[in-house]
Amino acid sequence: MPYTGTIDGPRLMRQYLGLPSVADVQQGDNPALELTKSNVVADSGATVTLTPQQSASTIMFNRAAGIVYTLPAPEIGLRYRFLVSVAVTSNTYKIITSAGTIFATGALTINTVNTTPGANDGPKTFQGNGSTHIAVSMNGTTTGGLIGTWIDCVCVSATAWQVCGHVVASGIVATPFATS
Repeated sequence: MPYTGTIDGPRLMRQYLGLPSVADVQQGDNPALELTKSNVVADSGATVTLTPQQSASTIMFNRAAGIVYTLPAPEIGLRYRFLVSVAVTSNTYKIITSAGTIFATGALTINTVNTTPGANDGPKTFQGNGSTHIAVSMNGTTTGGLIGTWIDCVCVSATAWQVCGHVVASGIVATPFATS
């Protein structure tokens, strides 16, 4: 007989699926839901179009010559975490929406490394305006793309991705949000 009630929260989900709770996991057991490893997308070519099936994945910027990741068509709830593990040295690291009518909202904090703090250094916060910004573009210096950068993208509507994270840059910082 199928379950017809409401599953409210991870504890009930684990119970319904017959999975142990975090406290019950012993060596050799199947891990609880929150202990599982996320899928990793890495060692990609210069351009990669992400799929809805890769939602909840960790997406690696690990190609010094740059990578452009295109987000899939919007489906509310899709979520991707981007990490920089290799500093970009040519081209850019870019996250771009699937169409010019799908926008980036939210905010990114940007900090500089290996410099004496000055008036134009980070930390600064830049906001995606939700009306012209369709990408986050990091050039390896002023707009980020250095090791330690992380960015989360969550689809919040049919026309918007919420972007948040911490960008590591060098020099006089500038917004990583872009219109193309």
